[in-house]
Formats: sequence, C-alpha cells, structure tokens
Amino acid sequence: MSARFYQSRTGVFLLATLCCLLWGSAYPAIKNGYVLFGIGKADTAAQLLFAGYRFALAGAILLAFAAATGRRILALPGRQWRQVALLGLTQTGFQYVFFYIGLAHASGVKSSIMNATGVFFSVVIAHFLYADDRLSGRKALGCLVGFLGVVVVNLGGNGRLDFDFSLLGEGFVIIAAFVLAAASIYGKRVSRDMDPLVMTGWQLAIGGLILTAAGLTGQGHLAAPSPSAGALLLYLALLSSVAFALWSLLLKHNPVGLIAAFNFLIPVFGVALSAIFLGESLLHWSYLAALLLVCAGIWMVTRPSRTG
Repeated sequence: MSARFYQSRTGVFLLATLCCLLWGSAYPAIKNGYVLFGIGKADTAAQLLFAGYRFALAGAILLAFAAATGRRILALPGRQWRQVALLGLTQTGFQYVFFYIGLAHASGVKSSIMNATGVFFSVVIAHFLYADDRLSGRKALGCLVGFLGVVVVNLGGNGRLDFDFSLLGEGFVIIAAFVLAAASIYGKRVSRDMDPLVMTGWQLAIGGLILTAAGLTGQGHLAAPSPSAGALLLYLALLSSVAFALWSLLLKHNPVGLIAAFNFLIPVFGVALSAIFLGESLLHWSYLAALLLVCAGIWMVTRPSRTG
C-alpha cells in the first residue's frame, strides 16, 4: 500500500480500527491463555513470562517477514540499534511491566478507564513537539467525548464507579499509559529514518526478551503447552506483529493526535469480544451508548478542519 493510502481518511479509519479490534481481542485471548497455561491471577512473574513469549515471537515473525520482503534487518548503524533498544525497553518492556502489575492490584473496570488516559498523554505531548499537531478545541472536546465513552462502557449494573486509588494499582496503569504514549511518539521520530516494519520487529523482539528475563528472574512458570495453548500464543503474537506494524506506519504518515484518538475503541472492542468469547452479557445499554460516544469522539478528532 502506498503512503497516500495511509494518509487518506478511509485508510486511517480502516487500519486504525483494525488495530484496535486486534488489541481488543487480546483481552479474552489473554484470559483464556491464563487458563490454558495454568497462570494464577496473582502470579505476576508467570504473566510477564507469558507476555515475554508473546512479544518475542511477534518480533521474530515481523523480522522474518521483513527479511523475506527484501528489507535489511541486521544492517543498522549503531545509532539505530540504540534507538530500537530504547523502544523495546520502554514501549514493550517497561509499559507491560507497569501494566501487568497495575492490573493485578486494580479492578478491570478502573484499569480500562485509567489506561485510556494514554490518548490524552499522546495528544498533549504531540501538541508541544509537533507544529502540525496542535491541540484544538475540537480535538480536546473529541477526546473528552471519547473518554466519556470509555467510562460509560465500564459502568456496572448499578451505574456507579468506585474511584479508590493506589499507586501499585491505578497509579501503575497510568504510568504504563504514559510510557506507551511517550514511546509511540519517540517511535514516530525513529521511523523517519528507519523502515517501520524493521523498527517494530526489533522493538517487539527486544521488549519480549526483557519481559521473558523479568518473568524467569521472578521464577515464573508456565504449564506445558497443549495444541490449543500453542495456537492461542501464536494468535497473540500475530495480532501484536500486525497491529504494532500497522500502527507504526500510521504514526509515520499522520499526526499523533489523529491516530491516538482511535485508542478509545480498544476497550469497547475488548468488552464486546469478551462477551462473545467469555460468555458475558452483551445486551446492556452502556455498550451501545459507549459505541456512539467513542465514534463521535473519533469523528471530531479526525474531521478535517474547515479553512476559509
């Protein structure tokens, strides 16, 4: 696909939505993976080991594809090796360490809401770094509407949310969101001089090895994989390689604020797919209301500005 397609409104909408659909599908897939690999809810080391295997495999798949299509995956100058190492350490390594620890100490409802703050971090950071990515009133309102959709989709049956806050729980989830937002913007800069597929492949592989080392250091252990467990791990690796590669290409060719707004779709897809694959109820007013709010927020952020 040409750069023009990645910059077109149709291309951005289709590819960004596909990425969010894939990431949303990871929620039920990971939950099923915990069961298939015998990982307990409080076993952080095993969770990190599971994540490490997933991302290391995703990086290997993407690098193999890049090499098969004629890209040079090893002939990188020293500066670019340092850049992809930093990306792997932050975007995959640090981000998922904070996220998994935070998720273990906070409810899924609050974690989803707190994790959506990454959109705000991306838009605000980009406002100060890129002259063509300023935070307008319309973008700010679109982010607010989209975030309201994330809140609505997490409303319980009683319509109330508990906002108790702890550093190891909600605090770590917010830190993870900030790390991901900052690392993604850094990745946009790195992709100017490096093929996005090669960059993404190495950052996933390096980050996966870091997470694997962290899990092994914590004496994490996974049960012997069955065929279904192996197939699930392969699916998680493939969705990561495809989604991160496409996301990097979109960031390379578009303003950060425009692409970041689509992150609001991830928890909506996560809820819907969890209902389908985990047998949870889908017929709830909050799901429909959230979809309307999220779509409205994305439309407001991505709508071209009118010029006189």
